[in-house]
Amino acid sequence: MCDYRNMKLDDGWAAIGERVRRIRVATGLTQAELADAIGLDDRSAVSKIERGERRIDGMELVGLGRALKVPLDHFIEDPPQVFARRSSALVAEETTEDETAMFRLQTALVAWRNDVRQLIGFGVLKVRKPLLYPGAQERQDDGREAARWLRKRLNLASEPIETLMRPAEAVGLLYAVMVLDGEKNDEGASLNAGDFSVAILNRQSDVGRRRATAAHELGHVLLGDDFSTDIGVHASKEDREAVIDAFASEFLLPAVVLKRFAVGLNRTDLIRLAAEYKVSWSLAIRQAELAEVISDRDAKDWAGQTPTYTEFMDSLGWAPQPDLEKVVVSPSVAHAVMTAYSRSLISADRAVEMMRGQIRRDQLPEVDEVDSL
Repeated sequence: MCDYRNMKLDDGWAAIGERVRRIRVATGLTQAELADAIGLDDRSAVSKIERGERRIDGMELVGLGRALKVPLDHFIEDPPQVFARRSSALVAEETTEDETAMFRLQTALVAWRNDVRQLIGFGVLKVRKPLLYPGAQERQDDGREAARWLRKRLNLASEPIETLMRPAEAVGLLYAVMVLDGEKNDEGASLNAGDFSVAILNRQSDVGRRRATAAHELGHVLLGDDFSTDIGVHASKEDREAVIDAFASEFLLPAVVLKRFAVGLNRTDLIRLAAEYKVSWSLAIRQAELAEVISDRDAKDWAGQTPTYTEFMDSLGWAPQPDLEKVVVSPSVAHAVMTAYSRSLISADRAVEMMRGQIRRDQLPEVDEVDSL
């Protein structure tokens, strides 16, 4: 959490004002509405702030943060770029839905990163520096090899991964699963915070898609940020994403598992494998094609025959284990939150907030309360 009392606000007022303007526009507020929300007399005061002609004291900055629903450091520095997409600059009073969705995605990521940093600062959370794959990563086959390398390193062999939370923590990536307040097709995003990486995943996606997104963001961390490193700079964004998609598919459902069937894999077998490995039907078909255990004709036919819910359930004996569903923040972070709460370093409300809805206020034990941070 940002401490406004220690912020350096003596210079860069024009830059701070421009950030206020961009955030206000992305949030959909007029200058008059923002002025009213923070208790200023008229919109001209907001106009002066945005032009850098009026300084902002610490309490006004807190008011701006609450009104615009962003962490305070959004006003002090530009939000970091996410791995998978770039931010579009807002240069006018109008903004597109995609730009607004991107802003909300960045805001959620920064809030998650700040929560992790606060827990590190309290001394209750230790994080791993992001692990980088040392091999080639120019082609899709390289992405698949990276997946096999990581599975071997984590002693996962070719077995189903019950939850992606633990492998991600081992790579230095911390997940938060939440309802993303942006476009419906926003599945998630990640960013490199230096000594660790964070990712947010859309809670509204089905389990297969959510796990695919989680594995995809894991690939971005393991294979390096294509926007801030020299890794893969000669590849187009589309080629880069294809490499990471290949990593994600192979990590979730290794082709070797399908090759055990040699020939004659039927649709029922593939449904069972998709359910057991908790992957989408389309991913299972792609991996089966890669393993050359189904024909092109079967792949095309089956793609139009998505299994029903009951088919998936019945294939596992009606005992599915959804991933990234009940546990919505990385286990190490959840433990750190509870430790911070038990030591009265954070309030109950703050603990609930940091746990992203995984717990309720009435589920917490009673401890000496502190002021909300």
